[in-house]
Parts: sequence; structure tokens; C-alpha cells
Amino acid sequence: MPPKAKTVYVCALCEYESPKWNGCCPGCGEWNCMSEEVRRPAQAKGKAQGSGVKLAGQLLRDITFDSAIRYHTGLQELDRVLGGGLVKGSMVLLGGDPGIGKSTILLQICEFMGQNIEILYISGEESPHQLKLRADRLGVKTEKLTVLCETDTVAICEHIRSARPGMVIIDSIQTMNMADIASSPGSVTQVRESTNLLMRTGKQLGIPMFLVGHVNKDGNIAGPKVLEHIVDAVLYFEGERHLSYRILRAVKNRYGSTNEIGVFEMRDTGLAEVENPSAMLIAGRPRGVSGSCVACVMEGSRPILAEVQGLVTPTAYGTPRRMQNGIDGSRAAMLIAVLEKRAGWYFNNMDTYINVIGGLKLDEPSTDLSVAMALVSGLKDTPLPDDALAFGEIGLGGELRAVGHCEQRVREAARLGFTRCILPKQNFARLPKAVRQEIKVIGAGNVRSAFEAMVGGAQ
Repeated sequence: MPPKAKTVYVCALCEYESPKWNGCCPGCGEWNCMSEEVRRPAQAKGKAQGSGVKLAGQLLRDITFDSAIRYHTGLQELDRVLGGGLVKGSMVLLGGDPGIGKSTILLQICEFMGQNIEILYISGEESPHQLKLRADRLGVKTEKLTVLCETDTVAICEHIRSARPGMVIIDSIQTMNMADIASSPGSVTQVRESTNLLMRTGKQLGIPMFLVGHVNKDGNIAGPKVLEHIVDAVLYFEGERHLSYRILRAVKNRYGSTNEIGVFEMRDTGLAEVENPSAMLIAGRPRGVSGSCVACVMEGSRPILAEVQGLVTPTAYGTPRRMQNGIDGSRAAMLIAVLEKRAGWYFNNMDTYINVIGGLKLDEPSTDLSVAMALVSGLKDTPLPDDALAFGEIGLGGELRAVGHCEQRVREAARLGFTRCILPKQNFARLPKAVRQEIKVIGAGNVRSAFEAMVGGAQ
């Protein structure tokens, strides 16, 4: 009598298995993440026997590769995030909110890469007519792009082995399924096994692959966490859907740095590269208005200027409101506490609102001084000079701490027309004299002296 199939419940986040359903996963503690799966028992094969095949390793010094190991995608911003281009045989997972531009950017690079290689676009969500309409809107007219609407992973891999394309795009991995797995498409087992099969196929043939991944309500890639460990690179599209700017960030990259970002602007004809993100982010700054300060953050090797705005108003409630967009809420609360305790500026009966223009998320400690300057300027209703910026980390004692890449930040500010820069005095002491001649640099020891130096230059 053949053994019966077994029903188990698997967590979509940590892959914890349970014989019964649980509202809260015993493994990771998350709620409503257990999904039902039917497991068929494997056929009995007797005792394990050795295959008789002898394995042979290869010395590292004897391994060679083609000089053209990377493909250029035609988008310099995407090449920057990938570490210089798309590596042959690599698997890249691209995630982001619905409608943010994942499928758009992949279809756009087909126009450039289709000049040299054959591309296979596998869609599990759209019909060929829908893809054709979007391609016409984006101006994609390459003759080396083949569209295949299929969700069977095994059949797809067989087609890849026979067609041998130069690149494969899977849109999306959550729609792929394998017939010998009883669970539905998008489940933990289906996503994991489909990705493994595609990965083995791409590695054996040296074909690079792009996988489009859905995200859950928390903004993470839907499916098991092991999915991000299987692939070679994980890219995220960031930005608000109602804003035109998109930021592409790498959270994992085996072939390059994860500190680089790419900036794009969504237009009617697709995603356009933004070659000068600093000028874009500070364009349209209000003149002579309090509560605005320019920050400088490092995204990989690129310094980027961003405008931080702070609005401080008397509260109408017993507890003042603390709202922020683009910075960490805990960091903002700490800065307000330092400003009250160490500098004597009180916000205990004031509502505070902090916003970073352009949808950029600032998680670098060097933005502390810019946020503090914007808040104090809003509290005192004193406009800061339009040609000045500030950066530096603030300690709990109110002191300013040194930050890295100071020279690159100051040179970027001078290139964009700023004439004064407020920074920690430790950075000022190590700054080359040639840089000081390009822009007026002022070193401050604490947050109060920094604000006085900032406002004093405007008078």
C-alpha cells in the first residue's frame, strides 16, 4: 500500500514546519505567515550506494575566464549598482512595490543588450499583447527579444537549454511552479525549488538571469528568506509611487559593493537616468524660509546633497506629535532630546515634522547636524543661509563627531555652488588647505556653536 501524503504548515519567512496551523509562527514569532503544503513521500530506493564517480577539484590558479565577463546594460546607473555590469551566469533578484518600475527597467535594457545577445523574456503575469504594448511605449524594437508566457519551471529550463539565449528575464518568480510539488504557486516550497532549478540551469550554461520578486506589506521580498541567499545579487527599488524619482539600491551583491545606488526618474517613455542626483534633490528649494537645511550623505563612492525640512508648531494636544519621513524615528527622538538637554532648545510643547525631499531615506549619522539645524531653524523661525550646508554626527553630550569622506562632501558642495560648510572641528583640522580655498569651511565643536556659525553668516 503506497504511503499517504502528509499535510504540513510552513512559515513563509523562516520555513518553520508544523503539523498544525498556528496564528503565530513558533519559529520567528510573526503572525499570519503559516501556509498549508501537501508533502508526497519519496519513493523507497533501498540502501544508499556510492555512484562510483570520482570527483576532481581544480586549482584556483588554473581557473581562467573570458575578459568580457560582464555585460553592459545600457543604463550606467544600473551598471553602477551591479558593480560594473551584469556578470555572466549570475542571478539577480529585483524587488520593489507594485508599479514602481521593475518590469519597465528590465524591458528597457533589452533594447541595448539585444544588439549583441539573444534575450528570453518569460512572463507569468502578462500576455504577449500586453508586453508588446509596453514595449512600443518604451521604444523597445530589438529583433533579438523572444517572449514566452509560461509558468512551468521545468518546461522553461528545458526551453532555455535548447534555445541557449544570452540572457533570461523571469517576471515574476512568485508565478513559477513545478508540477511535482503539490503546493500552489508562490508558496515557500514552489519559490525555493523553482529558484534552485533556474539557478542551476543558468550556472551550468553561463546565462545571466533577472528575477522579478514581489514584496509583502513590510517591503521585504515575498517568499522564503533563503531566496535571497540563493541569488547572487538582490536589488530593491525605493521611492513613492506618486513621486517621479526612483532609487535602486543593492542589499546583496557577490560581484560588487552594496553601497552604490542608482537614481532614475519615471517618465512617460520609461525610466530615465539622473546623472546629477544632488542637483535634482535640492532643486526648487525655498529661499528665505525657516526650517530648511542641506545635508550631504555618501552613497558608496558618490556624495549626494539632499534637503532636510523641519516644521515646528505649538501642539494642540497633551502629547506633542513627532512625525518624520526619510529618517529613523528613534534617531529623530534622540536628536530632539539632545537639543533640549544640551543646547537649551525646548520642544516639549511643540509638534515636530521632519521631511527629506525627493523620497530619499537618510540612515547615515552624518545627517544629524542637518536635521538639528532644520529643527532649530523651525523652532526659532530663523531662516538659514541658502548657500550653506552642514553635516556631522551629534553625540549625546551635544558634541559634534567626525565623519568619513569629508573631502568628497565638501568638493561636491563647492561644485554645486555652495559657499559655506559647517562641519565638526575634527574634520576641519584634517581637511586639505586646497579644499578650504574652494569654499569657506567652519569647524564647530557642538550643536549650539554650529547653529550660531550658520546663522551668523547670514547676517
